[in-house]
Amino acid sequence: MSVLPLVFTSGWASGINAYAVVLLLGVFGATGLSDEVPASLQRTDVLVMAAVLFLCEVVADKIPYVDSVWDSVHTVVRPVAGAVVAALLAGESGSLPELAAGAIGGSTALMSHLVKAGTRMAVNSSPEPFSNIAVSTAEDLGVAGIVTFAIFHPLVAAVIAGTLLLLGIVTLLFLASRIRRFLRRRSRRREEKRLAGAGSHWPLE
Repeated sequence: MSVLPLVFTSGWASGINAYAVVLLLGVFGATGLSDEVPASLQRTDVLVMAAVLFLCEVVADKIPYVDSVWDSVHTVVRPVAGAVVAALLAGESGSLPELAAGAIGGSTALMSHLVKAGTRMAVNSSPEPFSNIAVSTAEDLGVAGIVTFAIFHPLVAAVIAGTLLLLGIVTLLFLASRIRRFLRRRSRRREEKRLAGAGSHWPLE
């Protein structure tokens, strides 16, 4: 099961930024830095698409409230991407059944995505945008650094990813009140928009 640490780490990273994971792994495989990366991730069209979507995520993820909408859309995308990447890695190495790898990668991606989305809700409860930008930048750098590290030291990288996932879950529990505040604020905004829209349809006297 030599590929298991890389499967776990890629799943954790996919839950935060799946496009960065695909892009990084594809580049590492295409440049010959890793033999673990399947050829399907090294294709030019896959790399170009991943790069475009990664740039979209970099921008959207740093705008308050837009980032939470982006996270909602990616509640399915990130776990699926984590499962697919993990299955491809397992298929390339032959040391772990693809179905098992997909389950590990997908479930890990789902957990890290929930941590990311919940943390971002808590951050968005603050009116200033700078903490949002700082958190997003830290996530981008963390994914890039740990995925790169996993190529050369997969076991240590998996331990780091597991530790960060655990810390994220604990942090999320402490931020529960701020998350509830964010959800109340978003619900209030939706209600205000609904009432404003209904009022605009009243006939003018």
